[in-house]
Amino acid sequence: MARNIRVLLDDLVFGEGPRWHIDVDKDKGWLYFSDFYDRHVRRVNEAGESEVVVKLDDQPSGIGWLPDGRMLVVSMIKKQVLVYDGHTLELYADLSAFAPHHCNDMVVDAQGNAYVGNFGFDIYAGDDICATNIILVRPNGEISIAADNLLFPNGAVITPDNKTFIVGESYGARLAAYDINPDATLSNHRIWANMAEMKPDYTPVPDGICLDAEGALWVASPTTNDVLRISEGGKLLEVIAIDRGAFACMLGGGDGKTLFICAAPDSNPRKLAGTREGQILAVKVDVPHSGRP
Repeated sequence: MARNIRVLLDDLVFGEGPRWHIDVDKDKGWLYFSDFYDRHVRRVNEAGESEVVVKLDDQPSGIGWLPDGRMLVVSMIKKQVLVYDGHTLELYADLSAFAPHHCNDMVVDAQGNAYVGNFGFDIYAGDDICATNIILVRPNGEISIAADNLLFPNGAVITPDNKTFIVGESYGARLAAYDINPDATLSNHRIWANMAEMKPDYTPVPDGICLDAEGALWVASPTTNDVLRISEGGKLLEVIAIDRGAFACMLGGGDGKTLFICAAPDSNPRKLAGTREGQILAVKVDVPHSGRP
């Protein structure tokens, strides 16, 4: 099925971590996202009107909200989670003792537990690939390792029953799932889908992901310039091709059926220096959003 893809917003450096969020005080939906190399969190509405929400002195990545409405933002290089109340940006959690390299994406559950991934190694310096962890930050400030032995944990989702955590392993070309225990810890690791086995001579990898109401995942794949809809077990349901790397995706909009895509020619800061070719794309799909984020 051919779908109409529109450019919602352009003139970005590198957009990541898209989250559809309805502001309680304004009752208005926005797509929030981080622009890594412009060092700010921004938001855009369905009409393409955008504004800067907050500026950082570091690269921002994953975004989420606490039950009281405050926004959490991952500060990548400093290995921190920051909290923003609409006026002040403050330190929420220091993850430097737990993260071996830059922190990255994050998903926050309904109780305010934040799960934060990290690179594990320097992907731009030619370091050997090595496994790393996902860090759990509880609302009381306690920090622990939620899962380990993951190959570049990236986008993650939590199912609407709050019982299953699914994360993309970019350097494993697979999606892993865990049971979420009552105390927010993760257990029972298993492979949700092996993307390397879906189709001959096709090499997608997961970056950002989101969940729909039929339990399928939309998965942004920067290596193949497309966004894939996949069911558990690895059945490829649909592919939406774009003209540059797809680095993240999020379902949202008024009916939950707009798939927003963060697109850019590359993620390497050296290759993006002096460029502004990042975009937010929007395409209508058939099944609405579900779960978190």
